[in-house]
Amino acid sequence: MKNTILKTNFKFPGQESVYHGKVRDVYYLNNDTLIVIVTDRISAFDKILPNGIPFKGQVLNQIASKFLDNTSDIVQNWKISTPDPMVTIGKKCEPFKIEMVIRGYLTGHAWREYSAGKSNICGIPFPKNMKEHDKFKTPLITPTTKASHGHDEDISKEEIIKTNLVSKEDYELLEKYTLELFERGTKIAKDMGLILVDTKYEFGKDSDGNITLIDEIHTPDSSRYFYLDKYQYNQDNNLPQKQLSKEFVRQWLISRGFQGKDNQVVPEMDIDFIESVSNRYIELYEKITGDKFKKTDINNVNERVERNILSHL
Repeated sequence: MKNTILKTNFKFPGQESVYHGKVRDVYYLNNDTLIVIVTDRISAFDKILPNGIPFKGQVLNQIASKFLDNTSDIVQNWKISTPDPMVTIGKKCEPFKIEMVIRGYLTGHAWREYSAGKSNICGIPFPKNMKEHDKFKTPLITPTTKASHGHDEDISKEEIIKTNLVSKEDYELLEKYTLELFERGTKIAKDMGLILVDTKYEFGKDSDGNITLIDEIHTPDSSRYFYLDKYQYNQDNNLPQKQLSKEFVRQWLISRGFQGKDNQVVPEMDIDFIESVSNRYIELYEKITGDKFKKTDINNVNERVERNILSHL
């Protein structure tokens, strides 16, 4: 779609390289600075889908920016400025090779593992006699390896330390920050009538060796939300929970025979479905932030983004 950004190929002063991720285009400058453009690409099952979602990049960037500001007292983060609704400029960090996933409820991947008869996840035993979307007594931290290609893989704390992916000392800090960030996100969500079901955090070290929160935080791409007021009624009556997350996209793909496996073809996303996804992202923005979403002019969106970045360099 012409009103979305699917890929960028800018040349900025001092640019050393560019990395095109699943959703973000990351420009590395020669002064330990990153320019991160949150595109309108959407991924599911670790595959990039062919269609862009209007305003998705703006939603993700603005939610992440707000929550980075709201959690900077817990752990320092990479953000320096946001020159455009789809862009964050920040400091370059050396990422840890794991993602810290934390789950408050038996939902999504955890439920799929549980219902398949698995006894544990990342070495943590599952509680018995649970049903989908039940709350864990305490949140579970279920790390994954970070795959540059293909699927991220579950990994236990013990395996991470044993293989020296992360030192024991650093991992304990990552655990501490993950729990505190999740507690803060849970409180903010509750104040807005939502449940923060699960999320993931990524960390790195800055040039001084300090652990730093990087990437996005508490967005619908990295997190799952339920409506608080309907949660208990739905659980008691075995009704599905309305999710403000990408899970509805995953379920739409599953219903059409796609789970990201080899030889599976991505189904065509029609205009109505694309619009419904866009509206879901905007709904979450307004619900989780409490702010009215202001649609930025998306005519000539590439030119706007480039102009705004250059004015901040």
